[in-house]
Amino acid sequence: MTTTTTPRTTGHAHTAGSGVSFARVLRSEWIKLRSLRSTAWCFAVIVVLLIGFAALGAALSSAFVGTGSTPSQQQSIAVTIITFGSPFAQLVAAVLGALVITGEYGTGMVRSTFTAVPRRTAALVAKVVLVGTSTFVVSLVALAIALLVATPLLAGQDVDVDLGDGRLWASVVGAAAAIAFTAMIAFGLGAIIRNGAGGIAAAIGVVFVLPIIFGIAQGLIGKAWIYTLNEFTPPQASARLYDYPLDGTSMITMPAVDGAVVLEPWQALLVLIGWVVVLFTVALALVKRRDV
Repeated sequence: MTTTTTPRTTGHAHTAGSGVSFARVLRSEWIKLRSLRSTAWCFAVIVVLLIGFAALGAALSSAFVGTGSTPSQQQSIAVTIITFGSPFAQLVAAVLGALVITGEYGTGMVRSTFTAVPRRTAALVAKVVLVGTSTFVVSLVALAIALLVATPLLAGQDVDVDLGDGRLWASVVGAAAAIAFTAMIAFGLGAIIRNGAGGIAAAIGVVFVLPIIFGIAQGLIGKAWIYTLNEFTPPQASARLYDYPLDGTSMITMPAVDGAVVLEPWQALLVLIGWVVVLFTVALALVKRRDV
């Protein structure tokens, strides 16, 4: 007589991959993110750019401050100088966001990630959350240091910074958020393209080339609809988060055109959230359909 033995399926084998909690996925992705040399280098460059440009602008602020400037004008100039490095930091954040996902495709590590998390959604959500959160924290700390460094330098140039101004702190937080959103948008583009060079090129194109194109178009055509369309692009919406307009005049964005839409900071925030959600949704759909 032969006895047929049915192999027992252990709970661990039955739930492998599908039973991984989001907290564990988040912890795993955090370990990967902070162990990458590119992450450390990008964050270091972001810190240097934000503090360095603020210090340089503050030291040369006499070129921007006219005689008889009002306290409001001085405050607007101070905020502009403190956040002066934000567009350059966004370029670095775009590279970081794209590299986080395309680097895994390049090395093949993405196979291990999706084997451990076969449904893939949790892995991508963890990645984009960590990229956005860590970039925001690093940028906010750097901008706070930039404010501390620039304030005495500005005082030496007869520019008094009102640290009790809520709009100043809103601009500082907005600049950090703008950098973080840029990283998340670049992550979405990188997940869609999957190629390192292509993802970085697309991200830099959105951050750097798009404003140039709209600037040229605005100068040549000058229609209100062009300005309105530009308001809904990531670079312009990002600028609205930390803009400090004075009497409707901004020092970091193009002059408004009659009949054109000008976003309020909360509206710009919604626009950037929309960009992140749309790109992430497309990326997630493609990741779920592809073999790797």
